[in-house]
Amino acid sequence: MARSYNLADLLEILAEAGPDRPALVAGDERRTYRELNERASRVGHHLAAAGVKPGEHVAILAYNRAEWLESMLGIFKIRAVPIPVNFRYVAAELHHVLADSDSVALIGERSLLARVEEIRADLPKLRHVVVLEDGADDAIPGSVRYEDALAEAGAGDDFPERSSDDRYIMYTGGTTGYPKGVEWRCEDIFFGALGGGNVLGDPIGSPEAIAVNAEADAMCVLDCAPVMHGAGQWVAFMGLFSGAKVVLYTDHAFDAGRALRIAVDEKANVIMLVGDVMARPVAKELGAGEYDMSSLFAIASGGAPLTEGAKAELKEHLPNIMFLDNYGASETGACGPSIESKEGTARFMMKPGITVLDDDLKVVRAGEIGKLARSGHIPIGYYNDPKKTASTFFTDADGVRWSVPGDFAALEEDGTITLLGRGSLMINTGGEKVYPEEVEVALKDHPDVYDVVVVGLPDERFGQRVAAVVAPRPGTRPTLEELTEHCRGRLAGYKLPRQIQLVDEVQRTAVGKSDYKWAKAVFAG
Repeated sequence: MARSYNLADLLEILAEAGPDRPALVAGDERRTYRELNERASRVGHHLAAAGVKPGEHVAILAYNRAEWLESMLGIFKIRAVPIPVNFRYVAAELHHVLADSDSVALIGERSLLARVEEIRADLPKLRHVVVLEDGADDAIPGSVRYEDALAEAGAGDDFPERSSDDRYIMYTGGTTGYPKGVEWRCEDIFFGALGGGNVLGDPIGSPEAIAVNAEADAMCVLDCAPVMHGAGQWVAFMGLFSGAKVVLYTDHAFDAGRALRIAVDEKANVIMLVGDVMARPVAKELGAGEYDMSSLFAIASGGAPLTEGAKAELKEHLPNIMFLDNYGASETGACGPSIESKEGTARFMMKPGITVLDDDLKVVRAGEIGKLARSGHIPIGYYNDPKKTASTFFTDADGVRWSVPGDFAALEEDGTITLLGRGSLMINTGGEKVYPEEVEVALKDHPDVYDVVVVGLPDERFGQRVAAVVAPRPGTRPTLEELTEHCRGRLAGYKLPRQIQLVDEVQRTAVGKSDYKWAKAVFAG
């Protein structure tokens, strides 16, 4: 049978080449490549028996655990499409993603599925639910337990032939707040974001060529990022497809001491963190305790950049450490590593095919500002959203197709690219992306709020925090506690405002749009 770049094919090739090689560690659970492949096959056979067809979508709602990656790979086994769902979402957000994605099945933790039950009646396409036990006792009617499902399913690789065109979808925040599904071909995501079978060198030339990675020196990657997010998920698969042992951090809250103890026990060579929100506590813990970090040679970061200050703190305790701080986005994939910048700006050495374009899709001159763009291995578009697709993916006069998600950037004289942000509006708080408009809409629904503008303010631990300038209705004076409580049922916790400033009137631009520059000045003043 011809092999493809479907991720299940790549796993099967590695499992055959190195069956007893350590593949995955998550808490007390350990999997070799053979075991991971067999359990993924059981997931696939169960879903097929439950009526899930090729091309249909299966959502995953869970914290980091071995079953997360098993489920994702098992879904690919039957040419279905995994839909990662943010475990922080409340009912309204869950409804949007599950409905927008047309998910027909859902694999999730019992306590998290309890939130889905609130909106289950409004999800007519969702017909099958598999429960991962997490110690909760919530009733999930009509569901099947994950381990029961696997016990009754076969472990063989007797599946229909797959295709490199099989789909991969990652949901990302949109400028109107609600997430949109970025749809890739498996071949494109493998080369565009998952390392191409060789993270530090030339990509492989055929699916079968990945087998050589089962003979490479064993590496260990400790992934502290949530795998339901692109950064954590991509690092996990970069590790697996390079033949490494991937260790998932499974505690629901990040504890630097716990992470470092895992790194010592597993002899981690690379630790994946999410920006300063994890890096600074790690640096502090390294200074407070005794940890044998002799196996560690790199700290990677994704989802949020590492500041020079955080790097310096880590260097005090790990003087020879290498930093792998990469830029990536759901619409562009993993684009390239950061380089040290005297100006303290986020500057990156991007891969070929990544540049800065003007509004005419022409490469800007050195020193000019335009929008970051990538050609080559890029997404098909946004699932179920042709309008959004048309506003992000363009074909130039030479027939080259570009992904231009809206990140403003400057092309430097030396060919590096300095990122300026998506119109400087998107807020990155601890690796979670928050779009101001969504928070503004939620706040405006409070009876005491007349008008509001939401911005991101610098935060030493989280990089940025959500802050709101609020014009209250006459005779009222809403408090931060009142407003956050009002939003709690509509927004995930990381989107809630951490700071507010009451004003008589919210200033707007000449065309009536939110004046974010003014709003930041309000807090500065």
